[in-house]
Amino acid sequence: MNSLSGRWARFRALMIKEFIQMRRDRMTFAMMLGIPVLQLILFGFAINNDPKGLPAAIYTEEDTHLTRAILSGFAVSQYYEFDYQVADLQSADALIKAGDVAFVISIPAGFSRDLIKGLRPQLLIIADASDPAVSSNALAQAEQIINQSLRHDLKGKLTSLQAEPGPVEVVTHRKYNPENITQYNIVPGLLGVILTMTSVMITAMAMTRERERGNLENILAMPAEPIEVMLGKIMPYVMVGAVQTAIIIVAAKVVFNVPFVGHLTLLLGGVTLFIIANLCLGFTFSTIARSQMQAMQLTFFFFLPSILLSGFMFPYWGMPAWAQFLGEGLPLTHFLRIVRGVMLKGAGWEHLATEFYAIILFTLVAGLLAILRYQRTLD
Repeated sequence: MNSLSGRWARFRALMIKEFIQMRRDRMTFAMMLGIPVLQLILFGFAINNDPKGLPAAIYTEEDTHLTRAILSGFAVSQYYEFDYQVADLQSADALIKAGDVAFVISIPAGFSRDLIKGLRPQLLIIADASDPAVSSNALAQAEQIINQSLRHDLKGKLTSLQAEPGPVEVVTHRKYNPENITQYNIVPGLLGVILTMTSVMITAMAMTRERERGNLENILAMPAEPIEVMLGKIMPYVMVGAVQTAIIIVAAKVVFNVPFVGHLTLLLGGVTLFIIANLCLGFTFSTIARSQMQAMQLTFFFFLPSILLSGFMFPYWGMPAWAQFLGEGLPLTHFLRIVRGVMLKGAGWEHLATEFYAIILFTLVAGLLAILRYQRTLD
């Protein structure tokens, strides 16, 4: 009996001690609650494998009640949202290359005349197929949308046009990935994912490791400005990121046969900015965390929304507006547009300047926060 009561007392003492330790380690406790809630919100509300409201452009060479009915049908379907009307296909191609639209609906001159004659005129849909998950469902619904749109107009002598194979021939032009090869979209995106995970984590853990080993006092005693400490800490890891980038790009080309049609210099500029942005964020995390475990927890808390809201795993345009707003604040979102734009589309600076500016802004904010927090630790 005494032995049983003694075991219970020891068990209770250890359990109470663990609860006290958990209460003291507030960051770990917050992560234990915050990460499940974050996962529930993101997977429950933000993730959608059937994206709708996809931005599209119109290029039409005639304006009749039949063409208006078709375009209205595309809009009512909720898959296509017409944000642009272009004057030529060159302008449409520029919008797709910049990632501003996912589709261009092109209606040629004489379309209505040939439709009434039963000649099955062609309607062209140019799609950005660099991410097959975005375009596949919308393209699959195109012919049905057209048939439904014309159902009320094809009456009387035109009723026969409603029979198979349908009154209009839909021609789809899948740009940048006509065969819908998944690797073309995933492998370039992996460059951003790997750099995010490793860059933030290794930098966040570097400073906390100094604190745990008792070396932080030596660093603080040095006559170095906060920005000098930050740059000195992160620059070696820029080299590590460069090696990772070289390995992934070579593997993408040699192993997975991913096309590279853009300028390598532009891609390397984007990679360098992206690495620095993540390293600055990692340094900021190191000023918050008090241990390597906390640094790893903060990294995972940032990495989870980055991989889910950036458009890497799930279509960005399929997310609700609030999720897209959060995704725009993540550097990975903009880097994915850069790496896929350069490698798959041959996009240039004029198409990707906004994405570069977004990463630069994130870098400045993260670097400023790191410097300010590091200054407070010197007091």
